[in-house]
Amino acid sequence: MKIERLIGILSILLQSDKVTAPYLAEKFEVSRRTINRDIEALCKAGIPIVTEQGACGGISIMDGYRIDRTLLTSADMQAILAGLRSLDSVSGTNRYAQLMEKLSAGTQTLLEGSSHILIDLASWYKGTLSEKIELIHQAIEQEKRICFHYYSPGGESERRIEPYYLIFQWSSWYVWGWCLLKNDCRLFKLNRMTELQMAGSFEKRAVHYPDLSTERVFPANYQVRALVPSKYKWRLIEEYGVYSFAERPDGMCEFSFGFTDKDSILTWILSFQGEAELIEPKELRDEMLHIGNELLKKYRKT
Repeated sequence: MKIERLIGILSILLQSDKVTAPYLAEKFEVSRRTINRDIEALCKAGIPIVTEQGACGGISIMDGYRIDRTLLTSADMQAILAGLRSLDSVSGTNRYAQLMEKLSAGTQTLLEGSSHILIDLASWYKGTLSEKIELIHQAIEQEKRICFHYYSPGGESERRIEPYYLIFQWSSWYVWGWCLLKNDCRLFKLNRMTELQMAGSFEKRAVHYPDLSTERVFPANYQVRALVPSKYKWRLIEEYGVYSFAERPDGMCEFSFGFTDKDSILTWILSFQGEAELIEPKELRDEMLHIGNELLKKYRKT
């Protein structure tokens, strides 16, 4: 992409005394004519670039333009590298690592020891997920609609949307776009999509970025109190934080937290295999009793 190439060229110029157009053309795998246009674009953007002809000539940035020729510090470069590696974990390519090599040209020492931060944004469905992310990324750039079969708690449906943002949130990948079925913006989980494909062009509309705050997406509709054995403290801390419970002298943890829906509460309590007790809300205690009776009927059959 042109913006990536411009950033890369600017980074090289700020970190080198002088470079040649053939060197830049080879580095970014484009023609010298393209490099000349890029240099012209940087000049129009206000970057004072000097070109010199001859055997000792080349391209450089005017000496008086800056005191420090380094655009990014070592810490900056390492943070960028960690982020780009994480994108490669789901892209199925080395595109972002190659971009980092271009950005760090001539500054190999900045990246020494930077591999101690490893971020993997993939999932168990890495193969199909990478394909979906790549297709949606292209659709957003090319302003193409996407259509897919979607599975949700409310049932199955055929959807056609105008995609605007790819989002990694709550350990999963989503696409935010204008849904033609609902005539409004919606958030769709990539792992719930099948038969994904592009479906014609669209003109971008004024779409707001989604409000992904916990209060908005996961409102505390049910206040839960439960008694959980202390051997499960690790789960309470990992899932809800150290302040979600208080330890009692009898070895139980008194848990208190807000849940969005009753199905999540019942599933969570049942995951303790009968060792946790739901105290509140009372109506869900009655439902737990009903579930227990149904389980007894089912598993007592011979």
